[in-house]
Amino acid sequence: MLLPCNSFAESTASNPELTSAISKLPKNSLRELPKLIETIEATESPKIKTILTSLLNGDLYYIRANKQVVRVVKNTEGLYDQWHILTDEQYPAVTKSKLKKIRTNNSIRGQIKSVLALLDLSHKDPSVRLEAVKRILDNPDKESTARLKKRLAKESDEAVTQTIQVAISVAALKFGSLEEQIAAVSVLAESLEPAANNVLSRTKESLTEKTAELAEGETLSAQEKTLQTAVNKALDKIEQKRDIYSFAENLFFGISLGSVLLLAAIGLAITFGVMGVINMAHGEMMMLGAYTTYVIQQMFPELINYSLFMAIPAAFLVSGLVGILIERGVIRYLKGRPLETLLATFGISLILQQLVRTIFSPLNRQVQAPDWMSGSLEINPIFSLTYNRLYIIIFSLAVFFALMLILKKTPLGLHVRAVAQNREMARALSIKSDWVDAITFGLGSGIAGIAGVVLSQLTNVGPNLGQSYIIDSFLVVVFGGVGNLWGTLVAAMSLGSMNKFLEPLTGSVLANIIVLVGLVLFIQKRPKGLFPQKGRSAD
Repeated sequence: MLLPCNSFAESTASNPELTSAISKLPKNSLRELPKLIETIEATESPKIKTILTSLLNGDLYYIRANKQVVRVVKNTEGLYDQWHILTDEQYPAVTKSKLKKIRTNNSIRGQIKSVLALLDLSHKDPSVRLEAVKRILDNPDKESTARLKKRLAKESDEAVTQTIQVAISVAALKFGSLEEQIAAVSVLAESLEPAANNVLSRTKESLTEKTAELAEGETLSAQEKTLQTAVNKALDKIEQKRDIYSFAENLFFGISLGSVLLLAAIGLAITFGVMGVINMAHGEMMMLGAYTTYVIQQMFPELINYSLFMAIPAAFLVSGLVGILIERGVIRYLKGRPLETLLATFGISLILQQLVRTIFSPLNRQVQAPDWMSGSLEINPIFSLTYNRLYIIIFSLAVFFALMLILKKTPLGLHVRAVAQNREMARALSIKSDWVDAITFGLGSGIAGIAGVVLSQLTNVGPNLGQSYIIDSFLVVVFGGVGNLWGTLVAAMSLGSMNKFLEPLTGSVLANIIVLVGLVLFIQKRPKGLFPQKGRSAD
């Protein structure tokens, strides 16, 4: 059913200018469309944004029979639902043959984006205003600059004000007089917006080309020389700031990698330090923690935002109990035989991998990240902190200090430290070293399970998940000093940061090789690591 032609005009009689402009859309060519968009914008109707957004997205059509303009959306049945472009009244769905799309091109779409940005300049939400200014920032024209100047006079938000000033300065450097350009450079020198750097670079190139084209004996004018000097200084200043924030970014990513290594290695550090066991199944404890996260999300799909809070204790219990079973069932019978212990735990790791393949299949599983871990905290236009890595750093340090508190302030911690320093003396003082070993192994495995929860947010969950981190975990433990938690923290952060600073220069593979060679050379000089263990048994 088609809406009668006259009802379109009747429903929009309150805004005849807009009605007239909309009615011309089906008849106008691409060459005439930019003027018509300006006419629509000039009506200042609250419907302008809906109309132009629909045109930008390709959802604006007109009915062939009566040239009526409608907004359409294709439904699941392959038909096109229609809405009155001004009243939003819905009409019966029709086939595409009944409609014709109002065409646009790249130039028109750019014009529409600029108009939409200008419309958002007066929005009550500062974040919307800021995004509007940023859309204008890359390509400001004289009209948008005039509007930005008007907006600047009444803008109250500091971030929006600064961005408007940068946009006005970009326009001044492109279109202004030499005096205005020189003044604009001083503003742009303080900005890290890519648009500021781009317009300064283009100005520098333009002045360089102009210098090259001058005849012999001719030089730039005094003002042009002043502008050239100011532009060069501004670009140098921006480059220095970029270098500082590039360093900060590498440091952040290095610490985030170090946090993952810390969680992966901290459990290994206490089991290796107390029991002297090289646990090759430690990576599989992380794998179990990651799969526990996956199972919880499958069991409670409606609680994705809370799944990690459930997964952390669950992963600790699952991996911890498996660790205690391994210690009670295998490792306690192999004490004092490190090579056999290593081979036994390696065999257990293969069994656990195959068990997971049998239950979950060899395919990787995707664990969904909660909404609160998505996005990033923007410090400035070139430096931002991703929330998932920021939370991982905070969580890793929290686990570290919680474990330190347990080892320093609880009876269990006292027994663990006693057994680690002198097992025979601890036994003489009635400490049950066998049960301390079991609990320590379970605690270390449980922390590895928590590390698996973290890893599930950074990579796919699969049977070989732990194998990627087991070697790095041993390197962290040996570098930091066997059984020393502070050494593990320093080693994890150091190795993570070194990797991230070397990767841009050498590539990830060569960076790993350089770090490994450096560790080998370091251990030749200090075989007990950065912080060697103290006590009689340490010798």
